[in-house]
Amino acid sequence: MTSQLMSIAAVERDCGLPKETLRVWERRYGFPSPLRDAHNERLYPADQVATLRTLRRLIEAGHRPGKVVGRSDLELSRLVGELGDQSGKVMRSETREVLARLQAHDAAGLREVLNGVVLRSGLGAFAAEIGPELAEAVGSAWSRGELEIHQEHLFTEQFTTVLRAAINNAQGAVLPRRRPLVLFSTLPQEPHALGLLMAEAVFTLEGCLAVSLGVQTPVVEIAAAAKAYNADILALSFSSAIPSHQALAGLNDLRALAPARIEIWAGGACPGLRAKSGVLVLRELSLISTAVADWRARALDAAD
Repeated sequence: MTSQLMSIAAVERDCGLPKETLRVWERRYGFPSPLRDAHNERLYPADQVATLRTLRRLIEAGHRPGKVVGRSDLELSRLVGELGDQSGKVMRSETREVLARLQAHDAAGLREVLNGVVLRSGLGAFAAEIGPELAEAVGSAWSRGELEIHQEHLFTEQFTTVLRAAINNAQGAVLPRRRPLVLFSTLPQEPHALGLLMAEAVFTLEGCLAVSLGVQTPVVEIAAAAKAYNADILALSFSSAIPSHQALAGLNDLRALAPARIEIWAGGACPGLRAKSGVLVLRELSLISTAVADWRARALDAAD
């Protein structure tokens, strides 16, 4: 039986839901309801983990946790089915090919397809348009039971590898690179990396200097790195999985710790994100280009 139980850290990795979110739902909604081991550590049965995966997909699609957490599996399945019915989108041939490679367990073929899409479309279109669509399609297929979690993880790994290589190539090709210097990371409660990586790609194409800390960096360390690297902008990504109050509290803490001259730019699907003094919210990757141009204009005016 213990082989079918998962620790809270394993559930976080598997479902993409931060540990604190799991604890908050447990207290507020009574679900999940983990078992406890001899050391009083949480252990999650397989059926609850499956439900948590479904909840993540629904929340990413715009459902509020208070409306879905605690519902029966039958009700959740109906809601997931409605997501598919409401899509109404014509699937790109690239998306169909990615799903086919995943279903065929063809890791090398998947990477070949992703590399081909980047080469044909260019890094800008891939990061801001095609990449998000691919990620959404894979998540939808997983939520409908057409893909297993290991296939979704394979997609994330291959997508990350291909996009990182394309960013590295662009950083060598776009010259001269100039300010702003942008420092990328997520808060400790945010394990999702794809949104952050796609934002880095767009900043790179704008000729910005870039330093990435990866995901789940403590707020104190983000502030310290901003000072150490003499950053101009802190760019943070927030998925729908992170509770709004945690996102806002983290931004408040970071704003208090980082020097006032360093701007904080936040983006992502977290519904509670909102602009405040010293924090710019960019809901779409397409807005980055204008925001960078505005930053450079302000910097030029300040230098005169």
